[in-house]
Amino acid sequence: GVWIWGEPRARTSRGQTVSIVYLDTEGFESTGKPDAYDDRIFALSAIVSSVLIYNLPETVKEADIEKLSFAAELAEEFFGRVNGKSGAPMTPAHLLWLIQRDFLEGKSVQQMVKGALQSVPNPNKLAALDHVNHVRASLQAMSRNSSAFGLKQPHLQRTKLCELKDHDLERDYVRQREQLKQLVVEMVAPKKVGSNVLDGPKLAKLIEDTVEALNEGEIPMAGSVVDVFNRGVLQKCVDLYTKKMGSIVLPVDTSTLQAAHDEAMALARALFDKERFGARTTTQGDALYEKEFKLLVATNALASSQTCESFHAQCEEAFEQLRNMRLPSMKKFDDGVQAKNHSFQTKCVGPSAAVYSEKLRKSYQRERTYFLSEYNQRLFNGLLALAVILVVFYRFISKNAMLEFAAWALFMFLEVYPKMYFGSAGSFYESSWWQHGVQVWEAIAYNQLIDLERQGPMLLVGTVLGVLTLRYRRWCRRRMKKIASKDVDV
Repeated sequence: GVWIWGEPRARTSRGQTVSIVYLDTEGFESTGKPDAYDDRIFALSAIVSSVLIYNLPETVKEADIEKLSFAAELAEEFFGRVNGKSGAPMTPAHLLWLIQRDFLEGKSVQQMVKGALQSVPNPNKLAALDHVNHVRASLQAMSRNSSAFGLKQPHLQRTKLCELKDHDLERDYVRQREQLKQLVVEMVAPKKVGSNVLDGPKLAKLIEDTVEALNEGEIPMAGSVVDVFNRGVLQKCVDLYTKKMGSIVLPVDTSTLQAAHDEAMALARALFDKERFGARTTTQGDALYEKEFKLLVATNALASSQTCESFHAQCEEAFEQLRNMRLPSMKKFDDGVQAKNHSFQTKCVGPSAAVYSEKLRKSYQRERTYFLSEYNQRLFNGLLALAVILVVFYRFISKNAMLEFAAWALFMFLEVYPKMYFGSAGSFYESSWWQHGVQVWEAIAYNQLIDLERQGPMLLVGTVLGVLTLRYRRWCRRRMKKIASKDVDV
């Protein structure tokens, strides 16, 4: 726990009278307590004190440095939570390294501490050694205002220290202890938050707010470091980013994907800034977000290519069907192409859209050119076949000599006239009467009411049935007349 001396002691320090309050706290790795409990106590001590004594037996170990670095950064983080992220900066306490040992192997205490905080050369770029050097560098930055003091062992029988009087202790220890007291008094300065000096009520309020923040906040467990905790927070942010981006149905436009990336990264940054520990920037995870984004960009490109390829194949198949329609119609061909192109533009999105749109445009031009090259010839062949059908129909079925003659005349005209055409137009198909005939055909073959290719067979069957019905009724009337005339003769 934390023990506070019963009442302040007034001392003159640096030319001004200050009230010194002594706090005694348990150290790291206390018995029967979780590590986070020790870290909270240290954080409280570092925040409220102006002089912090780090008491170590015998020497400075690597574990001592790492724990102190972790706890000091933890204190700075919770001080920021108490005063707001943009509040007054924390004035670090003067750190006094108190080393209790009998000999220093030719080194002073200050030299030993300084040597322990020096970075170790790492020519092989070992990750573990990089971590150690990072801890040492961060602790040096946090504890530039520090000093060291050596203290001999008070007595060989350490188990009886509580029972011994001062005259029973080692003389050098008693002398050094008095020097330590004087050194602490000389180091003491009024506690400041930013440029504001704290009086009693303000210090009490700082302690109250700090304890509340420490008890409410989730902090890393002892034995870990802030970076380890922040790594978990960062992974949580990456998971949030991935979940946000995973809700997008691919493929999408590049601009849409970029906008979603910016929004998801802003949310992840906000979460990291809210839950992080220590002086970490909100852009710490940007490399991870960009890595996820690059993977998503590649996935989007693949999905766009596959989708556009599939719809491009469907459109080409539809173009081929339109080109080979039984009853050719330019208007129907253009309307069918326009409908397929609209469907393609709606469904083919993403990075591959531009490439496949150009491929589709070339496919359309190729199919239309081929369709036009056959269009007039197919109409002419159809008209010639119609003339032959009319000749057969009016000769054998309807038996109308005048209409049969007209059908023969149409057949002979179509056979002879194109071969003997000498008009001003370059081709028979470019003549005005043929163009007018094509317009009439387009109006009949494909319009808002009828599509001859689909409905033509039903109209043909209906016409044939109608003609057969009329022929049958005429035959029945003639037969009835013959029967009636025979009865009269009898």
